[in-house]
Amino acid sequence: MKEKILKRVPVIILAFLAVVSCGFGLSACSSGSDSGKLETLTVAMVPTELNALFYVAEAQKLFAANGLQATLKEDYDSGASAAAGMLNGEADIALAAEFPIVRQVFNKKDITSFGTIAKYENTYIIWRTDSGIKTIQDLKGKKVGVTLKTISEFYLGRTLDLNGINIQQVTLIDTRAPDSEKAIAGRKVDAVAIWEPWVAQINQRMGKEVITMPLQSGQYAYWNLVSTSGWINNHPNMIKRLIKSLIQAESYLASHQSEAKAIVRKRMNFDDAYLEIIWQHYQFSLSLDQSFILAMEDEARWMIKNNLTTEKDVPNFLDHIYADGLRAVKPEAVNIIR
Repeated sequence: MKEKILKRVPVIILAFLAVVSCGFGLSACSSGSDSGKLETLTVAMVPTELNALFYVAEAQKLFAANGLQATLKEDYDSGASAAAGMLNGEADIALAAEFPIVRQVFNKKDITSFGTIAKYENTYIIWRTDSGIKTIQDLKGKKVGVTLKTISEFYLGRTLDLNGINIQQVTLIDTRAPDSEKAIAGRKVDAVAIWEPWVAQINQRMGKEVITMPLQSGQYAYWNLVSTSGWINNHPNMIKRLIKSLIQAESYLASHQSEAKAIVRKRMNFDDAYLEIIWQHYQFSLSLDQSFILAMEDEARWMIKNNLTTEKDVPNFLDHIYADGLRAVKPEAVNIIR
């Protein structure tokens, strides 16, 4: 009997130590994986500072701590192309603004958002000073480079509307974001509607040759986690682990802002001055807000008005929201009215 008790003592001690360790929040206790084997997750994304929570989570090994092996597939030039890639089976989830979601819903695609990871203002129109353009009204009849099917197309179109110009009165030239400087410098277009960091790059290199004007008018865009309803329904636990990782990254960013900025700066190869300028235009936090739904409805009405879809009614975007994952981990972040 004495020998049996002695043999059990080390087991009891190890169990006690494990409980104590978890009580102190060590990452080894937070994987959420019974077997200890990491589940693989592929994320389609464009390289952008909007992915800050992903970059922090990867650098701080938060994905692994929550039982995930996340592959960040940065092969895309816009959120729209990343979402399309995901729908084509190139990744499990994608990061995209709300406008590509609206377009894919109108296209009858199976696309669902399960969280916003950033709200932002980073879209501008830039025109050449020698193009004859002085104001937005002067864009009528001009060639404007814009990445079609992205939210920059919507912001351009809405700005034109507010200035009495129909988007059909402008010649739109489908221009990839990385090619926008070449297009305007080479006079292939008179102006470009584009987002950061390409805005800063054009201004730095062309200087007084161009004029820059914001397009968002104080309206935030939303950078979202999207996937198919089929994938989401088959991976509810993986979604919770992903959201937990990103919320931990959000907490780290809030309490270690300098270190978080350093992670993003290194990842994007930005200089300190530029990062400080753009950082104030971003809010990095997990959410599902009613304002996100309202933004998609506004964009859907704009598409219908401008005959960019054959549909005549605004979809019910609540049918394309999955809130259970975020609600399970951070319930106060879900503010959607059903």
